[in-house]
Amino acid sequence: MIRSFVFSDGKLVGRDLESEALRLVRADKGLLLWVDLVNPTDEEVHEILEGVFQFHPLAIEDCRTPSSLPKAEDYDDYLFVVTHAVDFTRTEKFNTTELNLFLGKDFLVTYHAPSVKSIETVIDRCVRTTGSVARGPDRLAHLIIDALVDNFQPTTEELRAELESIEESVLSSSDPGLTAQLLEVRGEIAHLRQIVRPQRDMISRLSRGESKMIRSVMLPYFRDLRDNLIRIDETAASFADQLLISFDLYLNKSSFQANEGIKALTALTAISLPGIVFGTWYGMNFTHMPELASPYGYPGVILATGISTYLMWLWCKRKRWI
Repeated sequence: MIRSFVFSDGKLVGRDLESEALRLVRADKGLLLWVDLVNPTDEEVHEILEGVFQFHPLAIEDCRTPSSLPKAEDYDDYLFVVTHAVDFTRTEKFNTTELNLFLGKDFLVTYHAPSVKSIETVIDRCVRTTGSVARGPDRLAHLIIDALVDNFQPTTEELRAELESIEESVLSSSDPGLTAQLLEVRGEIAHLRQIVRPQRDMISRLSRGESKMIRSVMLPYFRDLRDNLIRIDETAASFADQLLISFDLYLNKSSFQANEGIKALTALTAISLPGIVFGTWYGMNFTHMPELASPYGYPGVILATGISTYLMWLWCKRKRWI
């Protein structure tokens, strides 16, 4: 699907143009053109990226091939940016979707497969606002990336809630599914840090004015984006430390419970040992068995067994095995 928006002096003046009209807008230097490609077909990619904008084949290939790392590359007359946004279409765990941006002097092209919430937010703002929204493609790109970064906040809050739930499970009871939950949250945190760190470095480069497509007036806004990503990265790092502590507590608790079980089995063995020894010894076929040598043989053995068992119980009690 191809969506297009035309701005004049920061105001939306047209949308959803045909490809021929897009070429005419491209030729008009007084207009700002934003083209959004949502899960485009091969024909749409050829028509827009190759036909209207003549982007480099390698940049187009990067769009069509999923990349696990954000990046920013400068070409002759545009900046190619790969970012990652939170994928809200799959809510069972933390996932991201790739968002590609081509940023020129008077145009912005966004390319993504599934729907991206930050794109929809900016489009809704452009449609609803009657005043100036985007006076430059770098400003429009900032609005999209800023909304993208803001959408990480619900994810961090959800991870925080999961960590609190794990801590409660570790301290309260033994949950057989806790190990799988620990590993799942660990993978989500690692994924978040894998996305945020390169994205932070990329935005940091742009905030220093290393790209000619970012105007100096926009550098403070990109520095603010960098600071927000730094905070998210630090939060993810604290989550990783917190999860490691919870995992250590879980292992220590498991070891403690195993030791308690071993103590109980040892105490049971120790308490039953006197009865086993006396019963085994006097159960043999001796010539002079207790009941033959004396009428008090069996009572004496029973009394000795009881006293030995009681003493063994006292000893286990002192050792705190029972």
